Amino acid sequence: MYPHVSRRAAVKGALIGGAVLATAGSTAVPAGAQGRGGGNPSDVSRSARSGSPARAADTLRYEAPARDWEREALPVGNGALGAMVFGGVADERLQFNEKTLWTGGPGADGYDFGNWPEPRTEKLDEVQRTIDTDGRADPAKVAAALGRPRTGYGAYQPFGELLLTFPDAPERPAGYRRELNIADALATVRYETGDATHRREFFASHPAGALVGRITARPAGAAATADTPGAPGRISFTVRLAVPHDGARVTARHGRITASGRLPDNGMRYEAQLQLHTEGGTRTDAADGSVTVTGADSAWFVLAAGTDYADRYPRYRGEDPHGRVTAAVDAAGQQGYEQLRTDHLADHRALFGRVRLDLGGELPDVPTDRLLSGYGQGDPEADRALEALHFAYGRYLLIASSRPGSLPPNLQGVWNHSTEPPWSADYHGNINLQMNHWPAHTANLAETAEPLHRFLTALRAPGEVSAERMFAAGGWVVHNETNPFGFTGVHDYPTAFWFPEAAAWLCRHLWEHWRFGRDTRFLRETAYPAMKGAARFWLDTLHTDPRDGKLVAGISYSPEHGDFTAGAAMSQQIVHELLTTTLAAARELDADPALRTELRSALDRLDPGLRIGSWGQLQEWKNDLDDRTDTHRHISHLYALHPAGAIEPGSAHAEAAKVTLTARGDGGTGWSKAWKINFWARLHDGDHAHTMFHQLLKDSTLPNLWDTHPPFQIDGNFGATAGVVEMLLQSHRDSLDLLPALPAAWPDGSVRGLRAAGDVTVGLDWSGGRLHRATLRTGRDGDLRLTGVGRDVTVRDRTARRTLAVRREGGGTLVLTALAGHTYTLIARRISAR
Repeated sequence: MYPHVSRRAAVKGALIGGAVLATAGSTAVPAGAQGRGGGNPSDVSRSARSGSPARAADTLRYEAPARDWEREALPVGNGALGAMVFGGVADERLQFNEKTLWTGGPGADGYDFGNWPEPRTEKLDEVQRTIDTDGRADPAKVAAALGRPRTGYGAYQPFGELLLTFPDAPERPAGYRRELNIADALATVRYETGDATHRREFFASHPAGALVGRITARPAGAAATADTPGAPGRISFTVRLAVPHDGARVTARHGRITASGRLPDNGMRYEAQLQLHTEGGTRTDAADGSVTVTGADSAWFVLAAGTDYADRYPRYRGEDPHGRVTAAVDAAGQQGYEQLRTDHLADHRALFGRVRLDLGGELPDVPTDRLLSGYGQGDPEADRALEALHFAYGRYLLIASSRPGSLPPNLQGVWNHSTEPPWSADYHGNINLQMNHWPAHTANLAETAEPLHRFLTALRAPGEVSAERMFAAGGWVVHNETNPFGFTGVHDYPTAFWFPEAAAWLCRHLWEHWRFGRDTRFLRETAYPAMKGAARFWLDTLHTDPRDGKLVAGISYSPEHGDFTAGAAMSQQIVHELLTTTLAAARELDADPALRTELRSALDRLDPGLRIGSWGQLQEWKNDLDDRTDTHRHISHLYALHPAGAIEPGSAHAEAAKVTLTARGDGGTGWSKAWKINFWARLHDGDHAHTMFHQLLKDSTLPNLWDTHPPFQIDGNFGATAGVVEMLLQSHRDSLDLLPALPAAWPDGSVRGLRAAGDVTVGLDWSGGRLHRATLRTGRDGDLRLTGVGRDVTVRDRTARRTLAVRREGGGTLVLTALAGHTYTLIARRISAR
């Protein structure tokens, strides 16, 4: 509970995000008009009438400036450009990044893409013989034989800091409030100084390709809106750009600050420009590259940044960024602040507003850090509201860190303040890069998958070189870690250098994009070529296990855990899925009959990686080596359960997976807990899935709601958002399973805008823990198979305005023959249990 807040103190006029909610089969309505997740001007105070204080449902808010970058600062981003807002009063700090600014790669000393200088066929054969003979091989010895010291690999870099100094700011202002409205993607700082209300507003605009901010002062008590007269002459500050890289040059001319240089490590060119605009007062450029504003009525700025990076093997360099950055800043300046803001809101809301989750709770009017610290302490309504906020925050972070034309989100999304970040803030292919995109399709943000698709396409060329040089194989390969410079080879850390399955796992995201959107052109031109190449690598390298004649990954390592063996469960499950989906894609395109024959033959001999061990567990290795006291964070051998869909709930393998999960326990790092949410949801155990969500919020979430490994690692945010969807909707097994893992903690609620495979948009309403209504908007003709609906249900085609007859299949599955562009409503006449 929150004893410092009166639960009866009504908060009137709460701001509600402002997103546009596109519900399945309905016209757009203001965010909050559906369910308890918000309100609108005509519903000022349902919360006041009920006596329950509420605040903006999609807003993180705090009562003090951030002191710590990782724990407290608030993120904004447009995919390529990101910033962390601290909200200081006298000294404001915006630490910013541009996603292509990396050390390492071509130009860096010793960079070799991770490839061996010459083939190591004898070493490969030696390790394979050891595994064939002894059943396992020591990781240190394998790394000594097959690893390679990493040189010139590099790391993701901070670009710099935008520093604002306000000489007249009070030491302790009244009414301080720092907020991040995720429905509008606006970070704001507000405080009072007796006769004026000061407001700063920041956003990262995708349409403008720039970071934008405005500083205003209004008469005390006036709302800070565009049509309210300002407080003349109250704005005075100095702005400068600080760059942490040796050799940077910072200049100021006509209110424009330019910071440029080359990274000493690899010679990469970079440039940022900030243009300051003022109304009234004076503006003075200084020799040190700063600009001072004195006595202005208001001021605003636009900042753009870029590098000469290009995703083209082998040089990875393009044009100097100066012209591109200059054009972006000039264009933004010509539009003006209000137009930039309008375009930004429209762009962000079009994505964020597609989905609205209401779990039946309202956020009490307390700061987010206190809300988090009170989570699970006896206020279930506040808990449900925080859980819905955390779900929405994951969608916000994905929009902010993954937009078309940029690199995909790395381990820290787009945000990093260190020149030596944890794990280089790179791309880990043994789950983290993949987890970053788990909610892209199910949470209705398919556009955010484009950077990953582009990244995979760019990896194919260097991956083909690694496949040929390292394995004498066709196709392409990438191992455990990679960077924007085509690092597809290996390093030499024994427990994390070998994972040739990464390319195959990444290809499942291409297949998923096709499953959800059914874009045949994408399948033909983007997905299938990559899948075909990854499959070719495995067809060329699979090894016949002398013990049983099955095809296995001859040298495999269950991620970060155990000895090297042949045919570790995860290796086999991934390869089995790749060959299966590549065959399905070839059939869909009616392509490559010879390859289809080869794939079918290999699948007939391939070990599927699914075995039940001596204590009822799903085995991690082909031999029964599992220790029931092991609580390792990686549970990679449940890949077939999630993200793949090879294990059916209630089956013997599902029960074995449950035994494994129970033995491993509910602990782990942030991303590990997030994966466990998805595992338990796939087992249709909503209560245990919710337990893992609870654990993640209590123990692995920072005050700014970022996930922590520790340290900060963004995949846990994305994995948790994906896990919430899995609790409410699943479509991985050729049917739509509605509320498959609804926990008892969410007895009443609704969700709008989720996506299911087959181009279906889904809305659900439930009460008393049971489905009441489902709304489906279909993008293609064909049968929809629905489970979790119950038998006493009416189905209406809202587009054709008629009631439909439906048929049933075994197990209670309802079959609906759908037409493209139609909206269907299923209403339970008696609320049905699963």
